[in-house]
Amino acid sequence: MTRRIDDYALIGDLQTAALVGRDGSIDWLCLPRFDSAACFAALLGDEDNGHWRIAPKGATTCTSRRYAEDSLVLETYWETRTGTVKVTDFMPQRDRAPDVVRIVEGLSGRVEMSAVLRLRFDYGSIVPWVRRSEGLRVAVAGPDAVWLRSEPTVKTWGQQYATCSAFTVAAGERVAFVLTWHPSHQRRPPLVDPYEALEHSLADWRAWTAHCTYRGPYREAVVRSLITLKALTYAPTGGIVAAPTTSLPEEIGGVRNWDYRACWLRDSSLTLGALLAAGYAEEAAAWRDWLLRAVAGDPADLQIMYGPAGERRLPETSLPWLRGYADSLPVRTGNAAVDQFQLDVYGEVMDTLHRARAAGIPAERHAWNLQLSLLGFLESHWREPDEGLWEVRGPRRHFTHSKVMAWVAADRAVRTLEADPSLPGEPGRWRALRDEIHAEVCARAYDPVRNTFTQSYGSRELDAATLLIPLVGFLPPDDPRVVGTVDAVRAELTHRGFLRRYTPDSGAVDGLPGREGTFLVCSFWLADALWATGREAEARELFERLVGLTNDVGLLAEEYDPVADRQLGNFPQAFSHIGLVGTALALAGEEAAG
Repeated sequence: MTRRIDDYALIGDLQTAALVGRDGSIDWLCLPRFDSAACFAALLGDEDNGHWRIAPKGATTCTSRRYAEDSLVLETYWETRTGTVKVTDFMPQRDRAPDVVRIVEGLSGRVEMSAVLRLRFDYGSIVPWVRRSEGLRVAVAGPDAVWLRSEPTVKTWGQQYATCSAFTVAAGERVAFVLTWHPSHQRRPPLVDPYEALEHSLADWRAWTAHCTYRGPYREAVVRSLITLKALTYAPTGGIVAAPTTSLPEEIGGVRNWDYRACWLRDSSLTLGALLAAGYAEEAAAWRDWLLRAVAGDPADLQIMYGPAGERRLPETSLPWLRGYADSLPVRTGNAAVDQFQLDVYGEVMDTLHRARAAGIPAERHAWNLQLSLLGFLESHWREPDEGLWEVRGPRRHFTHSKVMAWVAADRAVRTLEADPSLPGEPGRWRALRDEIHAEVCARAYDPVRNTFTQSYGSRELDAATLLIPLVGFLPPDDPRVVGTVDAVRAELTHRGFLRRYTPDSGAVDGLPGREGTFLVCSFWLADALWATGREAEARELFERLVGLTNDVGLLAEEYDPVADRQLGNFPQAFSHIGLVGTALALAGEEAAG
């Protein structure tokens, strides 16, 4: 039976991540990077596509689970009729090689345990050759090698192309399993001590969370979201992937299944703002540096997303041997949207770098020249239609949000030059561009009869992205057109208390069949807009309902189905957690944010 998306918890080492189910099975893990091929792909197929389960013999679902305080160390508790056991899962921040550590600890009585490790490289398609070496088990196939060991050694045997174990733990006893990956042509890396690794992991995470300056309401949810964003960071470069998964569906059984293991520029401004507001200047600086490296080059070649290290080639393909989560096909890797033209990314880049300067992050010498180059390209192309924020696969349009973000690009250039007149540039030129874009948007994207901005020029469809108009400073929150837009979007796009991205029957817009769930970050934007327009009680009520959607360990996917009461889309989703942090900070005010 397919597990719910929100039945999973996340562990990771700041270079990749794994999903652990309530049944004790790791069903998704890509090694050695977020965007590498998975060696456990049961999430998108079945157990024959790779998984690793450790649980009491005969048990199906854990009794409870939680993260150890202020960490990404997962603790799963099992109460059986013979005793109680705890399984601690984590990935220590790596020295040379990625490790997955699973420690089984008896808390009371005696509990019979069983473990099944079924490695399948290349997204569940390749069965490795497993042998014994140096007293350990090693699985090899092509470029991949994985070692398994236990401390103390437990009975292990091969069965149906899986490695199985059986053992008993009594109160006070511990058995640790360590899974280590390395390139098969290299020597096995040094073995890690699982118990020392646990102590170091807890200390590392708690030292990091201690830097959080937020002291307002719902601090636990905010800290969990910040930890999740940190876990989605590719530490070697500072890039933040949108999610650690691919092809978790936006509609069960549908085709809206995308690979989110890349870094989107659209998230940059909100990510930077959330990190800076919570006291994480170092992470914000690393993200800014990743951004500068990724977008360097011809401004005409600016992409909407890049790989974790700034890679540009993200070809989209499908994996036909996987049946898909809940039979939702196709399963995709890569993302064809990388080749789309989206005007909003120019505004997002300019806003991100403006925020970094304003926060006191030292500017890179070449950054301003790069920004001027981007502005020059935008000046010549902002009048063109594009695919928009939501990466529609239908015809290009003059999307309102895209034009607003083009305005943001010119506005941030003017602000930067006003703050530092020593920089080269032509503020009058960019003011004129800013004013021209503003006038056109107000004339062509606003429907005076309905008193709302629409999704695109001349359209009747609405779009939740127009809620960002006051938040980016395009119009003040008390402007009647802003209040009207907030009211119209809430009235037409709300589905059982939460917000869709755009009109649900917009297949002609996005070029895709079927529907999707409510889009969580859009509901956070609505809370922000309600707050900005003076409806504080309504904003708080919506925020509290959104926080209530997090699963038992505080995680959010991309979307939520209010009819089936389940999370949808890739999981956990950075955009959703950015929204949670941003709204919490807005509602709490500057004093609580530190």
